[in-house]
Amino acid sequence: MEASVLSRIGLAGLAVMGQNLALNIADKGFPISVYNRTTSKVDETLHRAHEEGQLPLFGRYSPRDFVLSIQRPRSVVILVKAGSPVDQTIAALSDHMEPGDCIIDGGNEWYGNTERRIQEAANKGILYLGMGVSGGEEGARNGPSLMPGGSYEGYSNIKDILEKVAAQVEDGPCVTYIGEGGSGNFVKMVHNGIEYGDMQLISEAYDVLKHVGGLSNEELGDIFEEWNRGELESFLIEITSDIFRVRDELAEGELVDKILDKTGMKGTGKWTVQQAAELSVAAPTIAASLDCRYLSGLKEERESASLVLKEAGLKEEVGSVSQGIDKKRLIDDVRQALYASKICSYAQGMNLLRAKSVEKGWNLNLGELARIWKGGCIIRAVFLDRIKKAYQRNPNLASLVVDPEFAREMVQRQAAWRRVVGLAISAGISTPGMCASLAYFDTYRRARLPANLVQAQRDLFGAHTYERVDRPGSFHTEWTKLARKSKPGVGVLN
Repeated sequence: MEASVLSRIGLAGLAVMGQNLALNIADKGFPISVYNRTTSKVDETLHRAHEEGQLPLFGRYSPRDFVLSIQRPRSVVILVKAGSPVDQTIAALSDHMEPGDCIIDGGNEWYGNTERRIQEAANKGILYLGMGVSGGEEGARNGPSLMPGGSYEGYSNIKDILEKVAAQVEDGPCVTYIGEGGSGNFVKMVHNGIEYGDMQLISEAYDVLKHVGGLSNEELGDIFEEWNRGELESFLIEITSDIFRVRDELAEGELVDKILDKTGMKGTGKWTVQQAAELSVAAPTIAASLDCRYLSGLKEERESASLVLKEAGLKEEVGSVSQGIDKKRLIDDVRQALYASKICSYAQGMNLLRAKSVEKGWNLNLGELARIWKGGCIIRAVFLDRIKKAYQRNPNLASLVVDPEFAREMVQRQAAWRRVVGLAISAGISTPGMCASLAYFDTYRRARLPANLVQAQRDLFGAHTYERVDRPGSFHTEWTKLARKSKPGVGVLN
C-alpha cells in the first residue's frame, strides 16, 4: 500500500513484538509507517497488514524516508533489544527529527538508561518516553498493558492512540501516564519481578500436588481450570491449565514432562531484586524466585548432588508423606497457600514501587497501576481490582497485608498455608516462594523480633550502639568485660 498522506505515528524494530504492535495500531485506524534495518522484516510486516485486512501500514526502507513520512510533531516508537541497539537506533533516527518530535522506547530497558536518553534527547529539543509494554506477542497485537513514562507532552501527543491500542477493561484502557523520568520502565521492571514470583509460586503448587498428591497432568489441568473460575482467576493460571493438556507430538505422554527443568531469564527479575536491596525494601518472594532460576540452571550439579546425597544415606520422603493423603483437602490447602503467597509477592512489589517513587519524586499512583495491569499483561488477575480498591481506600497503605480485606483473607488462609509448607518440608520438596512469603508474613506481623540480639552482637564486635525500648538515646555497652565480671561459677550448670 502506498501512503497518500503522512502517517500519524511510526514504529522502528519489526521483530515479533514490533510487528504485532504496529499491526494493532493500524488495526485501530491510525496510519503507521514502519522501518527495520533488515528490509525483509518490512516486507513481512506489509504482507501481514495486507492479509489481516488491508491495514493502513506503510513500509519505509531508510531512516530518513521513515522519519519524513510521519506527520509533525512526529512520534516514533522503537522496539529493539535493550542497551546499545537502542542508542544506535536513536542516533540513526534523530538525525532526521526536529525539536518537538518524540521517541518512545517500548523495550524492557533499564530505567537509568532511559533517564540518560531523556537528557540527551532534550539537548536536541526531542521529547522522550520509556514505555513498558506487557502482554507478549498476543498482547501486542490485540491489546497490551502500556506503561509510558517521561515527557508528558510526548504522551499527550499519542494518548488517543495508546488508549485505543491498549487492552480494555470495564474501568478503562490499560494505559496511564506513569510519571516523569524512567518511571515507565521501572514500573514494567517491577511488574516483571512480580511475574517471576507468580510463576515460581504456581510451579511450587504444581510440585506439591504432583508429588505429594500424586495427581496426573489431566487432573492438574482440571484443577487449574477450576481455580481460574475463582479468586485465583488470572492469565498465568489459565495458561497453566492449558499446558497440562498438551500432548507430546514426538513421544508418549504430555509435553510438560519432557521439558528440561532449566528456566531462562532476561534480567528484569535481577534488576528488581537489586533495586529492592538498594532501597532497603524486603522482597523475599521475588528474590526466592530469582534464586530458583539460578539453581535450575545448575542441572548437572543438581543431578550429581542427588546421587552423592543418596549414597550418603538421604532417603526420599515423598512416598511416606503422601501415603493416606486427603487429596481433596490438599488441593484446597494448596489453593489457599498459593493465594496468600501471591498477596505477599504483590505487596513486596508495590512497596518497592512506592519506595522508588518517594526517592525520585514520581508520585506513582499504585491503585492506577493495579488497574492498568488488570488486562493485557502477563500478571493480569481478577484480584488486581481488589488491590486497586485497597489503594483507593488508603493511598498511604503501608502494605497490602494490613489492608482490612486482605488481612482478613490472610488470617483465614494461614492454617492451610502452614499445612502446605510443613507438608512440603516433610516431603523434601522445596517451596522457596511459599516459604519466603510465609516468613515475610510472620516477620511483618510480629510486634517484636529477635533483632534485639543481632543489634547487641553488632554493638559487641563493632561498637555500633543500640537503642532501648524504655528510654531515648543511643547506647554502647562493654559486653565482653561485663559478661566476664558476672560469669557464674563452674558448677552452676551441673
